[in-house]
Amino acid sequence: MDVAQIVKSTQEQGFAAWVDYLNQLRLNELLAKLAAQDINLEQALAELQKMKMDIAALIASNRGGEKGIHGFLAEAAETGIENARNIVKGLEPACQWINDNGPADLLRDGMAIQQKFVRAGGHFGLEAVKEHLEKYPDFIKKGGKYQLPKDFYQELKRLLAMSQEEAAKESASTYRLWKWVQEFFAESGITPDDLEPAVIDYSAAQKGKIEETVKSEEQNIHDEDQRRRDTAYEASKPTLKQGARAAAVGAAAEGGMAFCLGILKKRKQGKHLAEFSQEDWQEVGIDTAKGTVQGGIRGTAIYAMTNFTATPAAVANALVTASFGVAAQAYQLQQGNITQEDFIVNAEVLCLDVSVGAVASLLGQTLIPVPVLGAVIGNMAGMFMYQIAKDYLSAKERALIANYCESFAALNEVLEERYQQLIAQLKKEIAKHTSMLELAFDRDVNIAFDGSIALADDIGVARGRVLRGKSDIDNYFLN
Repeated sequence: MDVAQIVKSTQEQGFAAWVDYLNQLRLNELLAKLAAQDINLEQALAELQKMKMDIAALIASNRGGEKGIHGFLAEAAETGIENARNIVKGLEPACQWINDNGPADLLRDGMAIQQKFVRAGGHFGLEAVKEHLEKYPDFIKKGGKYQLPKDFYQELKRLLAMSQEEAAKESASTYRLWKWVQEFFAESGITPDDLEPAVIDYSAAQKGKIEETVKSEEQNIHDEDQRRRDTAYEASKPTLKQGARAAAVGAAAEGGMAFCLGILKKRKQGKHLAEFSQEDWQEVGIDTAKGTVQGGIRGTAIYAMTNFTATPAAVANALVTASFGVAAQAYQLQQGNITQEDFIVNAEVLCLDVSVGAVASLLGQTLIPVPVLGAVIGNMAGMFMYQIAKDYLSAKERALIANYCESFAALNEVLEERYQQLIAQLKKEIAKHTSMLELAFDRDVNIAFDGSIALADDIGVARGRVLRGKSDIDNYFLN
């Protein structure tokens, strides 16, 4: 019994199972993120639905009158939109609508916010901010902020970023507004840091536009949800960094195993470590180097096959091992060290060896669903059984197995032929169904009518439920 071969096979399959485990961790993380995002989206849309109900109630009661209702609509929209945007990102809703005509309209994480959606005066609502601060002089000192419509705030910031020369060069009206803004901040005790933008523009809060604003935000929430799902998917993809890690671990594992087996081989020859000659160490070193290179190749190949093709890790490892083995036999054949018959026999035995290891690993991982451990135990048990069978089965038993393999191969041929027949039939039916669909949705009404009848009959709609002519149509709609 070749115990060294069993140990080496177990190490290889254990490594393959580890790569598979890395892949599964990424997939599990993706599934967890997508499940959490499902909840985030549902709750964000529920927050927008609550906002819509608040807006409908404000419009129904005409709160604030025709000239003031937009201010209350802006408060409700700010609360709902801010919270929905937080929730869809997996964050807690931070905004609370106070709605009591007090010094603050909103609270965000405990910070008082007073909105000023005021166009009168053409000064971005800053005069209204000043009036509010005169009425509540401690508002800013206590950490409060004033909120302007987003477009007002952006234009205000643009003016503040201008030099006097730039403002004068742009236009006379711009220069007058620039000068007024400079004087306001110099005299009012209010600074730009005491202001912040709302999530919507001034026009978006108007009664005639608020419904469009809500619909637009619903689409924004869906877009953000999709971006987060796309980001999660991209993060779950295999990476060059993880592939390099798999290659490095594979090289270290296989190189280390080759070193240990090389030492074990010399020890079995009766040599102690102190007695190793320079040639012995060179032989061990060469085996270690070959194992390291093969391990790096194995790690890269298994990572690539398990991530970019539908190949289980155990099978991918078997393919790599078989490739190394067959390549070695091909080299021996080219050098004239073995005959063509020897090459075929050796390649068959080698492929059978790795196949047994792969199947045993798959079964072990199924019966013992513990990452890596099941594959290792399965491979070891399977290889032991296989080695025993190879060593001790009689010629008669081996002949029975060979006959079984031949029968299995013949059955595969029959099944493959039947499979191709079914595929051809399926393609024919799909083509027929596609043609019927095209007729059923033809732009010509008469062709579409006849086509829809044929389609209904083809998919099994009860004959009596299909309108087949003018009399059927009249009876259906008039009776």
